[in-house]
Amino acid sequence: MSLVLLLGCAVQSAPRAPRLIAHRGVHQTFPPEGVRWDTCTATRIRPPTHGYIENTLPSVQAAFEHGAEVVEIDVHATADGHLVVFHDHGLDCRTDGVGAPEEHDLSDLRGLDLGYGYTADGGRSFPLRGTGVGLLVTLPEVFAALPDRRFMIHIKSGRAEDGDRVAKVLETLPEAVRARQVVYGGAAAERVAQRLPEVGVWTKARTKACLRGYLGGGWLGAVPRACRDTWVVIPSNVTWLLWGWPRRFEARMARVGSEVVLAGPLVDGVSTGVDDAEQRAAVPDAYGGWLWTNRIEVVGR
Repeated sequence: MSLVLLLGCAVQSAPRAPRLIAHRGVHQTFPPEGVRWDTCTATRIRPPTHGYIENTLPSVQAAFEHGAEVVEIDVHATADGHLVVFHDHGLDCRTDGVGAPEEHDLSDLRGLDLGYGYTADGGRSFPLRGTGVGLLVTLPEVFAALPDRRFMIHIKSGRAEDGDRVAKVLETLPEAVRARQVVYGGAAAERVAQRLPEVGVWTKARTKACLRGYLGGGWLGAVPRACRDTWVVIPSNVTWLLWGWPRRFEARMARVGSEVVLAGPLVDGVSTGVDDAEQRAAVPDAYGGWLWTNRIEVVGR
């Protein structure tokens, strides 16, 4: 066999570099230990190294500039039917508002200070207070500002009717752009999948069913139906359970139309991200899927 052919085979079989998903954009991070679903994480952030606030346009734009191909954002419906980009189920933790986003009209939420509650020293100082006024945006405004970008949209309520709201926004996008988007969030994401089958979908139920089935039959090369046409998000400390990890597993998922996302390890039952140089270096050279990170400014370009 000629040297050219040998080199050609090597190039063809080499894995592509992992692509990056920036969770919440560039944002203020926090230690994951002891975090529950209702923990106010704004009150336990690490000392800030930048002034970005999660789920805002500056945060999202910075994430793309640092090398993200997808930015994860969170959405809630307002009382008057808009979709605002915001993470928490309550306003009290990180803003100067009270109650839930769903309890307020969009006009009420526009004036909130999204940086109001952040503190790294137990409340002695609030370094981002006053910097988040006017930064709240709607989902249509995100697509208007960044029309050629790709997002993973977390529908926080999980309600099917909020999936309908997200689907209506996605239906306004050009078909090629719409097909690049991803949604997750239980019944809401499944509703989007019913209406817009070209949109990518991830749910915890799908991932669990996929991995349970694969653990039973993957050694034979069998891929369960639950693994088809979805996104499979895997914590890094459970990959040793997966037959053929990483290249063979990725290839099998690709054959059934699915994408693989490698997240950080599970900590106290919560999945983290690939967030520092040590974790990035631990990703196998053979892995060519997606990496989930909370610190795109560290692991990106």
